[in-house]
Amino acid sequence: MKRSIQITAGIAAALGLSLAAATVQGQPAGMGPGMMHGMMHGAGGHGSMAGATAMLTKQDAGSSADMALVHELLANHDKIKRTVTNLPDGIRTVTESDDPKVAQAIKAHVASMSQRLQDGREFNIFSTTLPVLFENRDKIKSVVETTEKGSIVTRTSTDAKVMAALQGHATEVTELVQEGMVAMRRGMMGRMAMGPRGPRPAGSPAPASADQAH
Repeated sequence: MKRSIQITAGIAAALGLSLAAATVQGQPAGMGPGMMHGMMHGAGGHGSMAGATAMLTKQDAGSSADMALVHELLANHDKIKRTVTNLPDGIRTVTESDDPKVAQAIKAHVASMSQRLQDGREFNIFSTTLPVLFENRDKIKSVVETTEKGSIVTRTSTDAKVMAALQGHATEVTELVQEGMVAMRRGMMGRMAMGPRGPRPAGSPAPASADQAH
């Protein structure tokens, strides 16, 4: 079924209030300001990240840079326009911004995550669908186009489970664009509840680490 979602500016514009809520009030049990700060900011060199982030994703030399890009995009989510079209075998997404700096961050993030998918180096702090995609990356056909204002990504698969994960992940990213930190915080809580690798079919063995996947 074909579906298009057009996201415009002005949704959840009070990002500062969302951040304040994350660190001052309405926190899930056991989550203090330091942990939330650690989730969203790199700390130290060599890709190390502080707090709960280290619990949710394997770290490597590019992790800090990728986290910085995610933080920049979340802080400017109301400047991003995103259209998602569900294809019979996957998705086509158009993610752009009229702000040149945000547009450049979109391009850099898409390029980095595409390379990670190709290499099997998972970076994931919020998504329950990315583990499926990384574990089945050899079943995904990807086409990435760079535009003046961002990127167009088409990913398809003949595997029904992978196709569903592609569409599910597109929805997760759309929620980030719509809600910013609210959606990121929700996703992080889901990931923390499920463990660092996220959900997988009952009885399936744990996958090899990213280092072993090469």
